[in-house]
Amino acid sequence: MTGMWFDDAELGMRFDTARRTVTEADVVNFCGVSGDFHTLHTDAEAMRDSQFGERIAHGALILSMVTGLRGRLNIFGDSLLAFAEIRGWRFLRPVLIGDTIRAANEIVELRPTTKPDRGVMVQRVEVYNQHDVLVQEGEMISLLKRAVPA
Repeated sequence: MTGMWFDDAELGMRFDTARRTVTEADVVNFCGVSGDFHTLHTDAEAMRDSQFGERIAHGALILSMVTGLRGRLNIFGDSLLAFAEIRGWRFLRPVLIGDTIRAANEIVELRPTTKPDRGVMVQRVEVYNQHDVLVQEGEMISLLKRAVPA
């Protein structure tokens, strides 16, 4: 399914990403980049007595990992013009360091633009952990090229 164009996409089309484990290095690097060194993510001893019982990964770290996993699929290859928007993203449950995540994606809307060479695709994205528990969800909107006329 690589190299699809806007014209190839169909409502209801689904695809899943590979799985990826959230590591200590992911959390440490994200802390450094984001500047968020909150106890939730960095202090194992303090978090042992919390409602989670241990440290949790940053919600935005998981979102960024999911965008990377989706990109690796390369389904839309050369037709992807822009990642336009994240809409209605919700962090439903904590993701722990050591959890393995994956994303299920479904095309829920396709619409042309005022330019005939492109279209907008809306995908519903659901992020699951290794226990198939939904941990994050929302929509990702992309701008795609239309198929080149013959």
